[in-house]
Amino acid sequence: MTPHRRESFVLALATGLVGVTFGVFADSAGFSLAQAMVLSSLTFTGASQFAAVSVIGSGGTPLAAVGSALLLAARNSLYGPVVAPLLRTKSLGRRAVAAHFVIDETTAMATAQKDPEAGRDAFWFTGVWLFIFWNLGTMAGVVAGSSLEDPQAWGLDAAFPAAFVVLLVPHIKTRPGQSTAALGALIALVAVPLVPVGLPMLLAALAVGLGWWMQRGDPS
Repeated sequence: MTPHRRESFVLALATGLVGVTFGVFADSAGFSLAQAMVLSSLTFTGASQFAAVSVIGSGGTPLAAVGSALLLAARNSLYGPVVAPLLRTKSLGRRAVAAHFVIDETTAMATAQKDPEAGRDAFWFTGVWLFIFWNLGTMAGVVAGSSLEDPQAWGLDAAFPAAFVVLLVPHIKTRPGQSTAALGALIALVAVPLVPVGLPMLLAALAVGLGWWMQRGDPS
């Protein structure tokens, strides 16, 4: 197994464990196994799924849940132009599957590779295994959820943010990555007390522009 495939598999497996957390919270919010599985299979973006479940669990309306989920999912639209040149596929079916797989983890692994071929392989390898592990994790979490009286007592509420931190590792080894991470963190910190929940993450994504500009000026 190549190094990038090994890293992709480990990331997919770790994210699958976060899927267990989602399953537990979905169960505690009143979701059935079928509802949680449909959400994991068709939405397949953890931040949006957690947002939707949190809103429903807090007594919010389905409309508010969908709105929160869409707000967080909007960041994925920024990834499309980044990974599209790597995939180079014209098949409509393959492009539809690729669009479904354009999420934080697949984009991070694809763009962390040094050549397009490895990036393309990392994207698909991560996407397939992550889809499998995420849905298995969701199923396990819902089944086990009824036996956990207080999910937060197990530290499960920290698992999802920790997964995002892991995604930063391949990118903060470079100066553009470090600058982007620093600017994104600053934007988020300033925005948190000023804007609604979910918007700080979207605003922080603007920092990608700095990293892109620096990368163009320093291809190495």
